Amino acid sequence: MNTAPARPLVLVVACALVDGDGRVLVTRRPPGRPMAGLWEFPGGKPEPGETPEAALIRELEEELGIRTHARCLAPFTFASHAYPDFHLLMPLYVCRVFDGIPRPREGQELRWVRPRELTRLPMPAADRPLVAMLRDLLG
Repeated sequence: MNTAPARPLVLVVACALVDGDGRVLVTRRPPGRPMAGLWEFPGGKPEPGETPEAALIRELEEELGIRTHARCLAPFTFASHAYPDFHLLMPLYVCRVFDGIPRPREGQELRWVRPRELTRLPMPAADRPLVAMLRDLLG
């Protein structure tokens, strides 16, 4: 039996945007935000009553200025990670079809990287297990 105090469960949806060359888009958290300087997959928290897919579509437009549709989001895998103050559950979707060119709209830095290069970037602990899965999927 686990006697550790319960942590709040936080749902965050994330997306591996893949371009025509098989590269994945990652964003760097800007200064002043939790985990500033770390690279992550774009996404965010669903609003009350919002589906994960709707949240991801909204977040991609807000953060990057791109549009996509639920039919273009392929559920891929998820991360479940215990941080000191909360437990993160993060479904990761893969998206290869979107309209527009991703541009930073929230002060973040953007980078397209080959899946094997993701291991060289400092990332939040929850994102790390997703890298190997993407590398296996995309080669």
